[in-house]
Amino acid sequence: METGDIPEPELIRLAQQGNAAAFEGLYQLHNRRVYSLCLRMVGNTAEAEDLTQEAFLQLFRKISTFRGESAFSTWLHRLSVNVVLMKLRKKSGKETSLEQVTDPDEESGTPRRDFGTLDVRLSGSLDRVNLQRAVEQLPPGYKSVFVLHDVQGFEHNEIAEIMGCSIGNSKSQLHKARMRLRDLLHETVREKAREERRAAGGSSSED
Repeated sequence: METGDIPEPELIRLAQQGNAAAFEGLYQLHNRRVYSLCLRMVGNTAEAEDLTQEAFLQLFRKISTFRGESAFSTWLHRLSVNVVLMKLRKKSGKETSLEQVTDPDEESGTPRRDFGTLDVRLSGSLDRVNLQRAVEQLPPGYKSVFVLHDVQGFEHNEIAEIMGCSIGNSKSQLHKARMRLRDLLHETVREKAREERRAAGGSSSED
């Protein structure tokens, strides 16, 4: 069956009936965006690929529960976010509910540093590298809202539905994420300035 010209609602209906070709059609339509979401949230290509596959495995298991009460892309992205958050919670070694992950008090969370340290002195898109590095250090709740809004382009009402939180909570999380990013970026600039001073002064000048 050729799925390229079949409308998405029909693909969903067929996939819910167990049609493998229709499910593959949905995968082709959405895998790039799901992968992009996973990559932005975990900062590791291999891990993002694994999480993308896990998200579509969950989709295969749960597509029969989709009732069309929201856009399919929104429903799939909420499912994908949940897959990533489960992974992040397992990495942190503690169980956390989605509500706790998106709670404003999450700002006390420990910055994630298990992605490896990027060399901020690399030539090229330095600001972009610094931003990516800072995003990777955000607590999971902040990172999720920032990625969904500022990277993926979702509105706050959509994020609230995806994350299972209120619109006000989404706005609060985004504001605090941006404030945290600003602080992290400022610290990166200060670190780079100190490195340059040390490199210029050699062993004769230390902080």
